[in-house]
Amino acid sequence: MSDQVNKFLGDSLGRTLVKLIVVSLIVGFVMTVFGLTPWSIIDGVRDFILEIWHRGFSALGRVGDYLILGATIVIPLFVILRLFSYHR
Repeated sequence: MSDQVNKFLGDSLGRTLVKLIVVSLIVGFVMTVFGLTPWSIIDGVRDFILEIWHRGFSALGRVGDYLILGATIVIPLFVILRLFSYHR
């Protein structure tokens, strides 16, 4: 059973918990710096869906803007994470 848990988590339970705590602290700090809260993110998604519903397909043009804006963060992070895992 322990081997299955370690395989699922990618490491031992204790090390995984420590990693999650450290990453949670960092993400929480960054979110605080930018003034983000979990509720503001949920409200943003809800408002986006309502905007699409109310404005129809004209609001879908903003999806491209959101895609490009998100990609400026996600793509470099993906490349960095892949580079770090490449050496393992």
